[in-house]
Parts: sequence; C-alpha cells; structure tokens
Amino acid sequence: MKVYMVSLGCNKNKVESEMILGTIKKDCKLIDTPEDADLLIVNTCAFIEPARKEAIDTILEVSDYKKSGSKLIVCGCLPQRYKGQLEQLLPEVDRFISIDEYDNISKIIADTLKSNYLSNEEFSPFNRIYSTPNYMRYVKISDGCLNRCAFCAIPLIRGKLKSRTIEDIVKEVKEHVSNGVYEINLVSQDTTKYGFDIYKRLALVDLLKQLVKIDGDFKIRLLYLYPEIVTDELLEFIKTNPKMMHYFDIPIQHSETKILKKMLRRSDKDILDRLFHKIRNEISDAIIRTTVMVGFPYEEEEDVNNLIEFMHDIKFDRLGAFTFSLEEGTKACDYPNIISEAEKQRRYDLVMENQAKIALDINKGYINKILDDCFIINYDEQSYMYVARNYMFAPDDIDGVIYVASKEELNLGQRVSVKILDCDEYTLTGEAVYE
Repeated sequence: MKVYMVSLGCNKNKVESEMILGTIKKDCKLIDTPEDADLLIVNTCAFIEPARKEAIDTILEVSDYKKSGSKLIVCGCLPQRYKGQLEQLLPEVDRFISIDEYDNISKIIADTLKSNYLSNEEFSPFNRIYSTPNYMRYVKISDGCLNRCAFCAIPLIRGKLKSRTIEDIVKEVKEHVSNGVYEINLVSQDTTKYGFDIYKRLALVDLLKQLVKIDGDFKIRLLYLYPEIVTDELLEFIKTNPKMMHYFDIPIQHSETKILKKMLRRSDKDILDRLFHKIRNEISDAIIRTTVMVGFPYEEEEDVNNLIEFMHDIKFDRLGAFTFSLEEGTKACDYPNIISEAEKQRRYDLVMENQAKIALDINKGYINKILDDCFIINYDEQSYMYVARNYMFAPDDIDGVIYVASKEELNLGQRVSVKILDCDEYTLTGEAVYE
C-alpha cells in the first residue's frame, strides 16, 4: 500500500503524524508525491482562521489526486473541533478521524480501506515513522492545556492537560539517544505545566533531572514555556546542566498589562520584564524566542508602541507575530472587535520591521566569532554552501540557519565549528574551522 501524508501545523502535530504512520507501517510504503497513493492522509491544524483555510485548501488539493480505489483520510484538530460538520462540506473525504479516536486509528483506517489490509499496531510514541533527520527528534511530553487564554481555542480542541509519566518519557529519550540522536526537543502545549495533572505539582524539573542522567552525547531543548511559571529552579537547572540548551522559547503574546489582563494571561509587564532581565543577567549566552499578538480587542496605538519599546529593551533573539483571529467559543467573543484587518496588518508589519532591526543588530555581534557545535542539516546547491544549526536555532523553520563554506566534505548531522563572517536579519554565514 502506497501512502502519502501531509502534516500541517505545529511540531506537536508532526509527532502525531509520525505515530499515525507507525500504526500502518506494516505493508506500507511512504511516498513523496500523491499521484500514485492508495491512501492519502492530511493531518490538520485548526488553531486560527488561516490554519483552517490552509487545512481546507490542502484537503481539496490532495483530493484531486484520488484515483479509483484510493481513500482520503483527514485527521487532527479540524475534525476534532468540527465533529459532524465537515462531511457535507468536504464530500471528497472518505473518513474524518478526530483526535479522541486515535487510540483506535489502526482499525478505523483498515475499515476505511475496505481491503485485505489489517494493522493491529498501537498508536504510541514508541511506534513512529520519523519525519525528522536521524540526529534530532521531537518528544511530546503532554497534550492539552490548563490555561484559558481569552483568544485561544486549543483547550476547546485538545482538552485539559494530559501528561505522560516521567518513566515513559525517559524510556523514549533513552531509545532515541541509543540510536544516535543528538538533539532532543521537548514539546507540548504548555511545557512548564508538565506533570501538574498526574503529580499535582510542577514536575518539569523532576523530569529533566531524570533525562540528564541518561548516558550519551545529547542535548535537550525546551519549547513552549509560559512566562509566569518559568521558575528560578528551572532557570538554575538550565543554567548549570551541560545537557540543557540555553534556549528559552517563551511566548508572551503582549507586553502591556492592560492587554494581558484582557487576554486572561497571568503575567503582567513587570513579571515579564523581571524574567527576561534575569535570564539575560544570569545566562550570558541565552537565546530568547517569543511570540506576540497584535490587533487584540482593546489594543490601542500606544500599546503597540509600548510593545515595540519593550522588544527593543529585551532584544529578543527571535520573535514571531500574528494578528488576532476571533475564535468561536473563546472569551474574546464577548469583547468589542472593532480593529480592522487592515489595521491589524499594519501593526503586524510595524512589529516585524522593528524585530528585523533588532535581529540584524544581534547577528552583527556574532561576526568574527566562532560558534561551536553547529550540526549540518542540508546542502544548498545554489550557494554551494552547507546549512547548519546550533543550539541558537530551533528546528522548526522559524529561527533561521547558518550557511557554512567548507574546504572538506561534510555529512548530515556532523558537528563542526564555524567562524561567522557575515549575516542578515535571520541567517549567519561563515566557514568551517578545522584544528
């Protein structure tokens, strides 16, 4: 059976896509193009309106490749959020599979195919067909969220926090490290809240203490930390343990207390200011990434200007922005929504223009410095240069890369030192340094 899959949305979704493929790996051949597929799968995101539009556009595009006897399955957040509402809208789809059906997904797919194909494989983190290079893996430590931010539909889609046990995660990471994985990226909707549901306490540091005991040459990156519970204990652990990457992905959504309160975030401007200055003061090589939103109800021009001033003060190494999207079922539906889409876009452009200046200034500071532990991820045939990352660049196509010239041939996953010679806002360029 030939299978073609499209995985949309975040890297948490990517993990689930890998697990879905793991359940049908028996007699399954994964192909890169849809033309000859017997089974077409689209794993969707439905976080905001642009994600839903992308999902529907992708489903329609993939459906054009259906042939006699082939099947199209759509899974993930879209069918979870709109159960029973999609069949008439998208009759091209043979089966919608919601997230809460995943434990039974093997049988559902077999029934949908209506063929001799039968898989009894378990939907499990230990049963995946990996889409990431051999030197890195995503490890999903929990699902769902206990926060109720006024703009966010994730709890409506994913439900409350559901953490995996420490023992289960340690077992998975051990398996990855034993197979030569160097970069372990821990992901969830709220990584800082890990374990609160099963251990009745914030257990992220407890988990990390067990993970760093694993023998092997590997590093751990944490993604999706919420600022109000980035504790001193967590900062100290990251600072002092050599297996922890000094990388802080902390989405703040905004800097202004007035807006944060309307968003039902528990942070305020003072909390954010203290946290980021503490990280900067105590961990000199820390990389800080954040996400902000513009156009939220009640936001005024002064708030946008203050947000930009805050950005220049903290000097975020990485910053992504998006415009507010009104999501049904969220608290923001009760707010006055009078900011036009054009005005939201103007504010977005203003934020990103300023971030580009900040990022360029930061990157200029790396010129003539040598960055160690840069691992090769690709080769760019247009520039005749290798493409690399180190701890400063997360692997999710958001942070940029390092372009590397080398006199010697390099291999994917190989780690080298790079002297930086040039830069732009989002990339560094240099040459491999050999002893």
